[in-house]
Parts: sequence; C-alpha cells; structure tokens
Amino acid sequence: MIKFGRLAVLLEAQLKRPGYNTAEKKMSAGRLWLGSVFLVMATTGPCWAEQSAGESAAVGQQPTVMLPKTGFGPEDLAVIVNDADPLSVEIATYYQKKRGIPQRNLIHVRFNAAATVMEPVEFGKIKAEVDEKTPREVQAYALTWVKPFRVGCMSITTAFAAGFDKKYCAEGCALTQTLPYFNSASRAPFNDYGLRPTMSIAAQNFEEARKLIDRGVESDRSFPSGTAYLLDTSDRARNVRVQFYGELMRYLKGWLKVQHVQANLIEHKPDVLFYFTGLAKVDGLTSNTFVPGAIADHLTSAGGMLTGSEQMSSLRWLEAGATGSYGAVVEPCNFPAKFPNPAIVTARYAAGESLIEAYWKSVAMPGQGIFIGEPLARPFGGYMETIEHGDISIVTYLPPGVYSVFSADSAVGPYRAIARAVFFGRGRQEIKLENAKNTFYKIVPDRPLARGREKIRKEII
Repeated sequence: MIKFGRLAVLLEAQLKRPGYNTAEKKMSAGRLWLGSVFLVMATTGPCWAEQSAGESAAVGQQPTVMLPKTGFGPEDLAVIVNDADPLSVEIATYYQKKRGIPQRNLIHVRFNAAATVMEPVEFGKIKAEVDEKTPREVQAYALTWVKPFRVGCMSITTAFAAGFDKKYCAEGCALTQTLPYFNSASRAPFNDYGLRPTMSIAAQNFEEARKLIDRGVESDRSFPSGTAYLLDTSDRARNVRVQFYGELMRYLKGWLKVQHVQANLIEHKPDVLFYFTGLAKVDGLTSNTFVPGAIADHLTSAGGMLTGSEQMSSLRWLEAGATGSYGAVVEPCNFPAKFPNPAIVTARYAAGESLIEAYWKSVAMPGQGIFIGEPLARPFGGYMETIEHGDISIVTYLPPGVYSVFSADSAVGPYRAIARAVFFGRGRQEIKLENAKNTFYKIVPDRPLARGREKIRKEII
C-alpha cells in the first residue's frame, strides 16, 4: 500500500472497516494529487482509474459525466408573475424562455404595482393563492418586479419564503428570528424546513432585466477566475463584516483570488467576482467590470429600499453588472447576522450552489433584507472535461467528501465502480481516468467530510 503520512490512515481505516469487500479492495491503490487536494483510489494501479479494453464506447462519442446535484435547476424554481404589471409579465416570459422554467411553475397573481409596501392582510391573500398554485416539488421562488419590496415590517422575499410573521421584524435595534436554512447542507429547503428561498429579478426596465438574466445564464459552468474584493472602509458603523475577512482569506487561500482592500471603493478592476463593503453609498461602480455571476452588496440601513431611498439602492449593483445583491428594506441596525456573511456565500457559491441558495444560506436573520438578482446563476456548477490520448480529466468544484466513480456504455447502465475519490479541501477538484472508453460516467457521493458548520453558525449569530 502507498502511504501519504496522515492521509494513509484514511485508506488503512477503509481497508479494515467491516463490510469492506473484495471489489472495494481492488480500488485500494491511491495517488495524491497535491494541486487538486484529493485522493483517487483506482482499480488498476497507483496513478489513474482505468477501464478494461472490452468496455468500448462508440468511436468519437463525447463522454457524458453525471454529477451529484449541488444546486437548484429550472424544475426547482417557480416564477411569480404580477399580471397587473406589464414589466413583470415581460420579465417572467423572457426568464421562462431563457431558463426553461416549466409552464406549471409560472404562478400568476394580480396586485397594485405602484406601492412600495404591501399590507400584511393583502399579502396573506396573495400568499395563500401562490401556495395553492405552487407544485409540491418546487423549492424556491423568483419574483419579477421591483415594487413592492416590503410587506409590513418584512422584506417581500422573506415574506414569500417563510410567510409574514412579526418574529422576523424588530422594533428598534434588536435581533430577529433566525432560519434553519442558514449555512445548512439542505438541497431541498421546502422539503426540509417548509421554506422556499425567494429572490426578485428586479429591474426598472426590461433592458436591465434582460441583461441581468443573460449574465446569469452566461455564468453557468463558466468557472471564472475573478477576484473577491473585501473592502475595509472608513465607516466604522457599517464596516462590521471586516471581522470575517481574515477567516475568509485563510479559507479561500489557493482556491479563489481574494484582496483585502483598505479603502472606500475600488475602481477599474477587470475581474470583480465578489465585492463586499460597508457604506451608505458606493462610488466608482461603473468603472469596474463584473464577471458574469458576480455577487456584490453594501451593508447599510436602506440598500433594499429599491426606490425612493437617500442611500444607494442595491439595484445600482445590478445595473453596474453584478448578478446578485442584497439590502435592508427597513432599519436593521448593524447586526452582522442580518447581512450576508462573505465567508459563507463565497464558499457555497464556489462549491457549485446556485446564487439563490448560496446567498440565502449566508444570512442568519433575513427577515428585514431583500435578495435580488438571477436566482439560478451557477458559475461553479457542472464540470469541465478534457480528453487527450484516450484519457479524461474531469474538473469540478464538488464539496469535500468521499465519492465513487461509476462507468457504463449506456445512460441506463449497468454501471460498475471504477474508482473512489476523496476531496479533502474546497475548490478545484480533478479526477483523471486513463484509457477511458466508456460513454457515461457517474460521480456519486458516499459520504461528506465533517465540517464545523455549527461552530460557524454560533459565531455568526
């Protein structure tokens, strides 16, 4: 057996564990790829997994790789349309076409599109209608308007997600109810918690909405090499998220490019993937180039007041080229738990989750904040493959865990196990298959690796 210091313990423990059968022993040889931080146990030797010569696929046929689900797809999202708002109808129509949203997932309602705040009684009737029309399998909602952005003392996105309830509000500077979805591993929040995360495809005209949607679609599987900019501003009251920057930079080292910038703005940056700051107004936005799929927000009291605010509206981020943003619709005070945690959203987004999932999971107390953007953007979803001399390299951003690799000549199988991969770190993961003659491959999770999620949860709250 090949040993790699402390990593060999994992291999030896697996070889000795109860139920470890002969077939699994054939996959016991391993090789450590330091660049990708993973361990592959292959069937035929210490280097790569290999199939037998008899398992040939059709000549010239591109292999198909099936990954475990890491983010929402069109079937998971319902789009809520306000038929009294022509712009809402136009946005929904375009979004359904671009994302392939099933027709049954379009939920039509009607209400006054001029008011910025909806009364809870009226909202209750609309929410009941939406709940009745929503297919059971739907896990999230997309709204298609700017106004209203509030329901009483709550944001409209959290009201649709969890229902209107004053426990998500606060009188004065006080904490509000947390949601169990915060930093969870859930792939089906409605099934797990009775919660449907909600994001508004918010734009003041169709051209801005079209550009936003197109950016989200363009970002899919793009695996961008952009930079996360963490701004340490002169505004002490709004700069409270700086306490998380050190941990975030250590966590993402070697995974994503991160810059901790002690300034009130950045300008002329060509690669903005994340931009987190704390100011009432952020200058220089349009001088930067945002990568498709970029997330950006500013911690302040009224960024989520999308219109009519003296502070900068979160819409300015989307208009500058970001694909997702967040802001408070009522005074939240500067509790970090009421705003996106940069460490959580970047880590989850870069592990293949959709924008709506990663963003929602980063806010412990979202009752007073609105999520806006293109919900299904997934820059790090899916995989990239390269084929050279019959060998396949599969690059993905799956989270840490133990995975088995299966192959077959048909999509329906039969499949056989050819390798096991252990991903110890986050970020770019790579599996190499030698003499890969099959047409279909499945990467299936065996089990996750332990993470300190509860520790992080307690620290944030």
